[in-house]
Amino acid sequence: MGETEAASLAAAKVREAAGGTGSRVRLATEFYTAAGRARASYGRAELAFLRWEIARGVLNPPTAARPGSPWWRAVNDRLLRDKTEAALLYEAGAGRSPAGGRSPAGGRSSARSVELWGEFLRAPSPSSWYRAHNSSVVAGYLENVELAEAELPPERFMMNVALLRVLYTHALAAQPRLALGSFGTIGRLAGDPRRGSVGLFLDLRRAFPERYPLTGLTVEDMVAAEGPLPRLLDWGIIAPRLTGLYSFAAASFGEPRVMGMISGGVPCYAFPAARPELWRQAGGGMLTRFAAYATGAGRTRQSGTRQSRSPRRRPRRRAASPFRDHDG
Repeated sequence: MGETEAASLAAAKVREAAGGTGSRVRLATEFYTAAGRARASYGRAELAFLRWEIARGVLNPPTAARPGSPWWRAVNDRLLRDKTEAALLYEAGAGRSPAGGRSPAGGRSSARSVELWGEFLRAPSPSSWYRAHNSSVVAGYLENVELAEAELPPERFMMNVALLRVLYTHALAAQPRLALGSFGTIGRLAGDPRRGSVGLFLDLRRAFPERYPLTGLTVEDMVAAEGPLPRLLDWGIIAPRLTGLYSFAAASFGEPRVMGMISGGVPCYAFPAARPELWRQAGGGMLTRFAAYATGAGRTRQSGTRQSRSPRRRPRRRAASPFRDHDG
């Protein structure tokens, strides 16, 4: 099966599935159930997030009584297309493919993100799953900026939080010391997409309203309403590491444009980079500062494009290089 044939067939399958949320779930599930027992459990985190999107109503088709979000639908479409194309090429090549993305049957992936799904199918692991999944998600973000900018500010803020969460869970599985410092030994278990613990990081129900659109809310309302545990995670553990996390993701996916989604250590996808105070204020509580210190992130303050620690704190131990993605 050639590149054009696989890509066209995948696009047709996604167009058909886009007519209803149930068909989206079926197509997403088929990828894992058809891939065999060793890969089936990797769908746990993705399918849980998909159900959250459906519960919010963001994936409702345009013809529904309550239409969903063009942006959320487009990002989910990209994820489904990449996986479906990769599965078609994998099946055509009997699962064997040399370097370069070309299968023995002559097919070549239409995008780097599709190649990464092919790598996951050939050698499933937490790292290869995150690399493929997050590469598709980032591709969806990058190609749909205009749709994102048409959303309400609280929605765009949520998009950034959702992204930093999935990038962080990838680091948990592949670079645990980057993600948790001296507690990195538990990172691979906590971030394994096959385990229920990953829901702690990817479940946004505890952090944001489960409705769409977020009319009548401001970004400040969203930050203020976030529960203690999500606040601890987002602002105490993840936020001080954002520059390293985005650098790690850019290198892992081979996508340098990831670094354009953060500015001065602050996420800025379709969101004003000129408002870093929102992120600083959210992380100003005692518990969030303690979480940063305990996990080795230290107290940070944003300054231009660099993050600097308080000089009174002892220097932290050097973490593993954020530019190497590995299993083990």
